[in-house]
Amino acid sequence: MRSILPALVLGSWLSATALAKLVVHDGSFTPDQVLRVTIGQIDSGCQTHQDIVVNGTSPGPVLHILPGATTWVRVYNDMDDQNLTMHWHGITQRLAPFADGTPMASQWPIPPGHFFDYEIVTDKDDAGTYYYHSHVEMQAMTCIGALVVDDCGQAPFQYDDERILMFGDWFDSSSHSMASQAGGAPFQGPPETGGLLLNGHGVPGGKTAVAGKDHTRGKHSAPGQRRQTEDSQCELPVIDVDAGKTYRFRFIGGTSLSLVAAAFEGHGNMTVIQVDGSEYSQPVSTDHMQVGVGQRFDVLFKTKTAEELQADGNRMTYYVQMQTLDSPRSFVGYAVLRYSQDAKIPAVPANPVVDIPTGEATWNWMEYTLQPLQPDQSDFPSADEVTRRVTIDVGLVSLPNGKIEYQFNKLSWFESTYTSPLLVDIYLRGEAAVPNYEAAIKNGGWDPNTLAWPAKIGEVLEIIWQNTGAEADRFQGMVESHPFHAHSKHFYDLGGGPGAYDADANNAKISQLGYKPIRRDTTLLYSYGQRTGAGQVASWRGWRLRITDAGVWMVHCHILTHMMIGMQSVWVVGNATQIEQVPMAESQGYLTYGGDVYGNENYNPTYYEWTNEAAKQCQPI
Repeated sequence: MRSILPALVLGSWLSATALAKLVVHDGSFTPDQVLRVTIGQIDSGCQTHQDIVVNGTSPGPVLHILPGATTWVRVYNDMDDQNLTMHWHGITQRLAPFADGTPMASQWPIPPGHFFDYEIVTDKDDAGTYYYHSHVEMQAMTCIGALVVDDCGQAPFQYDDERILMFGDWFDSSSHSMASQAGGAPFQGPPETGGLLLNGHGVPGGKTAVAGKDHTRGKHSAPGQRRQTEDSQCELPVIDVDAGKTYRFRFIGGTSLSLVAAAFEGHGNMTVIQVDGSEYSQPVSTDHMQVGVGQRFDVLFKTKTAEELQADGNRMTYYVQMQTLDSPRSFVGYAVLRYSQDAKIPAVPANPVVDIPTGEATWNWMEYTLQPLQPDQSDFPSADEVTRRVTIDVGLVSLPNGKIEYQFNKLSWFESTYTSPLLVDIYLRGEAAVPNYEAAIKNGGWDPNTLAWPAKIGEVLEIIWQNTGAEADRFQGMVESHPFHAHSKHFYDLGGGPGAYDADANNAKISQLGYKPIRRDTTLLYSYGQRTGAGQVASWRGWRLRITDAGVWMVHCHILTHMMIGMQSVWVVGNATQIEQVPMAESQGYLTYGGDVYGNENYNPTYYEWTNEAAKQCQPI
């Protein structure tokens, strides 16, 4: 198969035929991309430590794929003692039901010493910014990388070049240790970031960045240990640009915890042109960015001209200020926008260089603002089309064993909830494994037997998230912000606000503003800075979507520690017949842990291959 590598692809649309077949991936098969996941050395936060890396780095390599096409990515689990999956965050995997990368929901994880070939099927309108990450425990702290679906031909906005800006959190613990701590008793409270990273680099709190321009590698450290790196390692991350150009900055919320704001010293406003890898948006100007865990924003950024740089004293470096928002303690970090690679990287400034607004400005940023570039093509359902509203109260409770859990309408979900993945169970037991719709309606939206949330093909759902004050011991009344992410079908964001949801008032607001929402896959349920009574509603966030894609899909908070303590849900869309897209005879390799679809150095796996169902396919020219 051809390798898909170009950053900007000129292409054409060709007709494609939807076929499916069982194929052995032997020596004649060449995947489009290869990711090898193992434990390796990571140099970040002025320290060297051992954690999970992808192709030897964290973040891993940037993957470029095409819209309206099928891409095969081989993922090797080279770790000795950990399972692995890879999720293609924001990509609707409706044609590859076992390849969404959610362990114990849609697939068995990849055993140590094995590989799995992920089939990524994109639609022709999927051009945009995404990312990939493990979905096992807290591996996504470092097992992560950018994924770009290139435009087929010219993008609707003109720019000269592009840059990836992936935010990350720095913690003084490994992902494995953090996962163990999150599930422990007694719970020690929500963690706080030790620093902010940009593309894997950054200077954490309590460290002093040195001025310099070269990165050098420190000595190797033992697993679980951290070692101070040499001074030249402890530098601010750099974004290299040229004068007088327009860049497409692809912001990715690859943090584990933090909502991050970013602003550029001495530069004008940026223009948002796309969000969450969805449809392009009408351009919106902003002086700073806010990116929650799992979110992506594409912006146009104009650099200074040579004349402007000269007028500014021939300055070649400017600070990029990064700051955590809506958290108990605000952390400020920095990167450098550099106009010449000969320019020396400055040290951390003594004081903030940009005034980033907080409080209400945080909660109101881009609310009821982002709209599709082509509104006449929007499929946003009207309020009259809604067939069912599911209101989900988000709560934090204490357990008798000293642990705490986050719950959705009194239900938590963990990787240990099921003994086999729910999608596998549906293939094995049919309708008996599908959640009972009527029982769920009577029980807050989830079935007490399967512990899953059903939806019918053809429904138009409103999902209303309501933040409630914590009922857990020691955290009574606490309210946190949550970035909620939906797998598969993108939704339309209805906005959010303090207090309980009022459908009539919000529908009237949308109508009065003439607001037509854009499709999203991750939006914020804010805390609005409140502490409230235990169990009382503090804030809300609303989604509306048409139910079209049969399968087993997760919906969860994307803060990794919150996921570890139950803040996840599994939704089953459609009945067993609609879900079982792979014929039973051809599905057997997917149904057992380490089955025939999991290859190793001594075994060639067998896959059920889909070709692209889209009417057209983009081919480079």
